[in-house]
Amino acid sequence: MLDTTLHTALSTTLPVAAAADAEPTASTSQLVLAAVIGIAVIVGLIVWLKMHPFLALVLGSGALALVAGTGLTDTFTSFTAGLGTTVAGVGVLIALGAIIGKLLIDSGGADQIVDTILDRTPAKRLPWAMALIAFVVGIPLFFEVGVVLLIPVVMIVARRMRANPILVGIPALAGLSALHGLVPPHPGPLLAIDALGANLGLTLGLGLLVAVPTVIISGPLLAIPLTRWVRLDPPTTVLGVPDDAAGGPGSNGTGGSGSGSGSGSGKGDATGTATATATGTGAKTLRKPSFGISVLVVLLPVILMLARSVVEVAGATETGYGTILEFLGEPLVALLITSLFALVAFGTGVGRTLQQVGDLVGSSFAPIAGILLIVGAGGGFKQTLVDSGVGDVIASGIAEAGITPLLAGWLVAALIRIATGSATVATITAAGIMAPLAAGLEPTQAALLVLAIGAGSVFLSHVNDAGFWLVKEYFGMTVGQTFKTWSLMESVLSVVALAVVLLLGVFV
Repeated sequence: MLDTTLHTALSTTLPVAAAADAEPTASTSQLVLAAVIGIAVIVGLIVWLKMHPFLALVLGSGALALVAGTGLTDTFTSFTAGLGTTVAGVGVLIALGAIIGKLLIDSGGADQIVDTILDRTPAKRLPWAMALIAFVVGIPLFFEVGVVLLIPVVMIVARRMRANPILVGIPALAGLSALHGLVPPHPGPLLAIDALGANLGLTLGLGLLVAVPTVIISGPLLAIPLTRWVRLDPPTTVLGVPDDAAGGPGSNGTGGSGSGSGSGSGKGDATGTATATATGTGAKTLRKPSFGISVLVVLLPVILMLARSVVEVAGATETGYGTILEFLGEPLVALLITSLFALVAFGTGVGRTLQQVGDLVGSSFAPIAGILLIVGAGGGFKQTLVDSGVGDVIASGIAEAGITPLLAGWLVAALIRIATGSATVATITAAGIMAPLAAGLEPTQAALLVLAIGAGSVFLSHVNDAGFWLVKEYFGMTVGQTFKTWSLMESVLSVVALAVVLLLGVFV
């Protein structure tokens, strides 16, 4: 079904798309060469010169434009236009997501979710509980933040179980990684949705549907054989701190701890009380948000955006309630409402002053500055691909080769991921290349293409990926052990997600 739609879309929309953006600037062979050189420049600068991805994407876009025949004075015209459009469409969503995540952590809301689930879980079900925790708290949190938040929990739980930390660590990492690659409002999926013109609510719903079996297989189930292949002793410390001293944000000490920056920072202690330090005012004990409120903040944007998609699919957008739900489910509106609710639930509602809440919000923006620049530069690279005609040429080649767009998107993203170590760069590049193919696809098919690219973007994390070293150091593993656990889990997760996406593609 998808292949038929693809060929029809290409025959009817590619010429229109080319005309709307720009006429091809050179011959087909020159455009293909331009794409190869542009991507090679990005990969080479990141891998060999260790250049920041933002600068690498800028230079790669310039190289692509010049080789494609763009005039010297217009080298970065498409890049700057694409950067502006992308930041305008995605940047605000990332910023709002950062606010929600920061408030969730520093208020102790994330700890409350962790504690409540762990307190109600038998020991033998703890690997599944860790996957569930990562799945829930991973919705609004960036991957690195989720890792820092959950690793202490993993180590404490493994200590209490007297078990190999891989048994509970792999499910947590699988949950975080799957959400990072497949589910908005994470930067990668948001960028792909923007580049491919996919429906955000529909992609969110399908992304959650794909993520559930993917996390089950690559998390709790895969962790069992991995504990046999890599034997680690139960941890006696949590990040170098003796377990008893580390405590945790639960009354029984089985939780983790969240920390934040800025004038208000939340820490877990042995009694489950969140503590904040306001500049110049000393320590002040804050109330901890309830489990229900914490989960509601996490799921509220998901509920609003999914409700919008249901109304659109049902064709009820012209009704009174449909108009309201369509407005509330607009991604910007949904995240804005959630951010405002979080300001109360995790700010003034737990005892913070208005000044402390304002300072906390301000401190949430610094960590995402680099992400916004990379995402914006990726949008610029994508626009350069489109305006030069390179995207159309590659898309036509993929169609003529008979490769399904879902598999093609996954392959492109996986290759860039292996080469650069960056899931975001992989998503950016693959989305730019696949954009012409998505121009005439049905909404569901476009959403599945986003998910296929997202699945490819997390394939085979290795030594050029910061996440590889983060996991290695936290778990105290050798490089070889990290390959046998983390790298293998990422590869299994990527392939399983692709298989689920392809299966869905058969039926929709």
